Amino acid sequence: MHLYGTQTVNGKGHLTIGGVDTVDLAHTYGTPLVVYDIALFRERAQAFKETFNNVGVRAQVAYASKAFSSIAIYEIANQEGLSLDVVSGGELHTAVVAGFPRERIHFHGNNKSFTELQYAFDEKIGCIVIDNFSEIALVKEIAESRQEKMNVLIRVTPGVEASTHDYITTGQEDSKFGFDLKNGQTDKAFRQLHDHPYIKLLGMHCHIGSQIFETDAFRLAAEALMEKMIVWRDDYEFVCEVLNLGGGFGIRYTEEDQPLNPSAYVEEMAEVVLSLTRTHNYPLPEIWIEPGRSLVGDAGTSLYTVGSMKEVPGVRTYIAVDGGMSDNIRPALYGAKYTAVTANRMDESHEKQVTIAGKCCESGDKLIEEAHLVEPAEGDIIAMFCTGAYGYSMASNYNRLPKPAVVFCENGHHQLVVRRETYEDVVRLDIPLQSVEQLEKI
Repeated sequence: MHLYGTQTVNGKGHLTIGGVDTVDLAHTYGTPLVVYDIALFRERAQAFKETFNNVGVRAQVAYASKAFSSIAIYEIANQEGLSLDVVSGGELHTAVVAGFPRERIHFHGNNKSFTELQYAFDEKIGCIVIDNFSEIALVKEIAESRQEKMNVLIRVTPGVEASTHDYITTGQEDSKFGFDLKNGQTDKAFRQLHDHPYIKLLGMHCHIGSQIFETDAFRLAAEALMEKMIVWRDDYEFVCEVLNLGGGFGIRYTEEDQPLNPSAYVEEMAEVVLSLTRTHNYPLPEIWIEPGRSLVGDAGTSLYTVGSMKEVPGVRTYIAVDGGMSDNIRPALYGAKYTAVTANRMDESHEKQVTIAGKCCESGDKLIEEAHLVEPAEGDIIAMFCTGAYGYSMASNYNRLPKPAVVFCENGHHQLVVRRETYEDVVRLDIPLQSVEQLEKI
């Protein structure tokens, strides 16, 4: 079996993460529980930064925090010198509460509200990534009314189609995101922004998708944006200071996945940019990237406790756990595949094929259809690997299930960073129905 990061098996035959026994974690905090290997997060962050240093390119590595957003992970990102990509007022507020340096916050999103944009100006964040013409008008209105400057990037769709799931492909022409590079939208946006007195256009941004394993699409995207930047230099004497090539670097969820080392993506993109700047005598821009999944995806492991079991003779064995699509919607949403182990019996043979079902009242609530575990027993602790990205961040209270707790582990220590929801939390925003008499008094 493939273990990730600091995962090992201790003398009790238990899976450990960050030097901490996962069975002890399950007993201490309960299940479902999301456990993060913080040493792995730090290792990945430093690897991206070191690769840029090695190729001699100025860069910002921004954690794409929609993958997993919390005060504690923002604090870790800041400790590692990362920038931060937020996509909503809620994520921005989390960054503010975490004390994240505002100048390293980049605000994305295809439908930022007027209130959200005002908040970005209030906090004097580092950059707004402008997604559409409506947003240009809103940013101009706020900047002019306040007479305050704001750095911006133009998000473009370069017409590059990456090999990934349709739901997480974002760089093709038919996308809800950004200005089309080929039909003149990007040039129109540029003309509206580049000489505005309160808007400093830093350059361009693209993001071609997620869970991408090859480098060809990243090279094509870099080439397309660099070519447009050269045109703007030649036609308008405008030089882009920043080229943001997004994220989307794939990770290993199952043995079928063959991701590249994160440095390979950086090296390929940098090679394209360096070559074109030399050929066209263009000042080398600062390159920004936005890894999310590749920082937290395989750093996260979900722990569940086995409950009921059901044998369908000649078909399959179901084992039900105390979580499911409420804490990880990805298998039901787009058929995402995972691997799992029996965390409390790691030294036993994992040859029993089972379907791990969740407890939500949906037939489609299956976390893994063909998991290979130890012959299951009620009370076993199941560890499902690589759940650190888009698990907790997409969690819901479907069936009024409380969201799980989140724990960070590192160097033998563990720390609760998101508490488990209670039933009281689930009903906290509900308002009881008022009687007619009460309504008449309003």
